[in-house]
Amino acid sequence: MTPITPPAPVAFIGLGVMGAAMAANLRRAGFALTVHNRSRAKAAALEAQGADWAENAAGAARGAACVGLCVPDTPDVEAVLFGPGGVAEGLAPGAVVIDFSSIAAAPAAGFAARLLAERGAHLLDSPVSGGPAGARDGTLTCMVGGDRAAFDAAAAVFGAVGRSATHLGPAGAGQVCKSANQLIITATMQAVFEALALGRKAGLDPEAMRQALLGGSARSAVLEAHAKRYLDGALQPGFRAELMRKDMRLAIGAARDHGVFAPSTALAAQMMEALVNSGRGGMDSAALGELVAELSGVAKPD
Repeated sequence: MTPITPPAPVAFIGLGVMGAAMAANLRRAGFALTVHNRSRAKAAALEAQGADWAENAAGAARGAACVGLCVPDTPDVEAVLFGPGGVAEGLAPGAVVIDFSSIAAAPAAGFAARLLAERGAHLLDSPVSGGPAGARDGTLTCMVGGDRAAFDAAAAVFGAVGRSATHLGPAGAGQVCKSANQLIITATMQAVFEALALGRKAGLDPEAMRQALLGGSARSAVLEAHAKRYLDGALQPGFRAELMRKDMRLAIGAARDHGVFAPSTALAAQMMEALVNSGRGGMDSAALGELVAELSGVAKPD
């Protein structure tokens, strides 16, 4: 396949916090960018940077060598791809679609097969890790499933939005890896916040305890970043708890589909359900620390 390099035409659909930042990095990299979103207001900054606006997803995809998607969940991806005015209506044979959304693996594989059969185009599932800061800075980790030749052709696209892109196997493989990523983060958050609650009930200063733990084998990105957000009370999202709940439901589904014994995943998923049900769904997922502290009879950090 022909490499997709600047100034090739690319499209981006879904301009939330993550999508808008990724699209901006594609424009900075020199790609000719066309965007679409349910609300045009979210495209204003990108239009000011030279991006073109399309009235629907089909219009954005028309003439594009590559189309990026970043929408909330599996039904949203299906609607953007195959609904009225969807991407499939505008795609040319040989085009590459990169779905940066976090969705279920089996539907992702099905969407790839359908797009290839109906349009002769390739779909790569590429959920990302790194959060809004990674999207803004172009340092995301891309976990990719799908056709290897299409992955290689899109190397410059991945390079514009991420620090690393790893091809993991056929369509759906990226989504399985993202589920693994989310279960590790959530299960680790549960352990970290239980540890901090234990320390506080025993009379330890939680920040001093965090610093001590960072010096040893318990060090982790969760202890470093999520615990700090909790202790600082900086729980405006980042990554909303309700989105982590969705991702943990996907992780439970993946474990079930593959027959994996996954008690840590099950507990972590239950805690995300409890967190959202406690009214904290719109807060950062690190608000799990508040819930664990509350259930432990510990007051919020000063």
